[in-house]
Amino acid sequence: MRDPFQNPFPLDSARHAIWEMLVPRDIDAFLAADWSMVEHDFVEEGFIGIDGRKEVSPDKWRLAFPTLTAYRDEWLRQAKDFAEQSFAEDPRTAIFTTTTLEDIEIEGDTALVRKKFDGGITKSDNSRDVLQWQTLYYCRLHEGRWKISGFTGYLPNPMG
Repeated sequence: MRDPFQNPFPLDSARHAIWEMLVPRDIDAFLAADWSMVEHDFVEEGFIGIDGRKEVSPDKWRLAFPTLTAYRDEWLRQAKDFAEQSFAEDPRTAIFTTTTLEDIEIEGDTALVRKKFDGGITKSDNSRDVLQWQTLYYCRLHEGRWKISGFTGYLPNPMG
């Protein structure tokens, strides 16, 4: 069984750095609702984010984040909303447990990263917040480190 807190790329510096950026740093920043923890993980120029709306058909996907600012604002809204909720279990452990990032394709200075969520988190009222989607991140080696240049996210998991 995999350890959800353990980086699966101990000997591959590029994949190790990408995993650290997109799993623990992203989760910790989200839980703290602190954009400053991840703001330097993005390439602002040319950033684009597609919201798949958990739909299989690309005809239903939307250009929800034409700029990094648009994405930041929605990320902060979601993080603050999450922070106001009450859970029956540790949210950090639950998010790590639902998150899988083991497939990173690298060609030169560009990477395609597949991050998947499959599980949920129990709220204090015993209802369950289902975390079941996936995101394709487009990353680039930029200014000496791996950064996110865009994504197609909120896709169904599994697709179709």
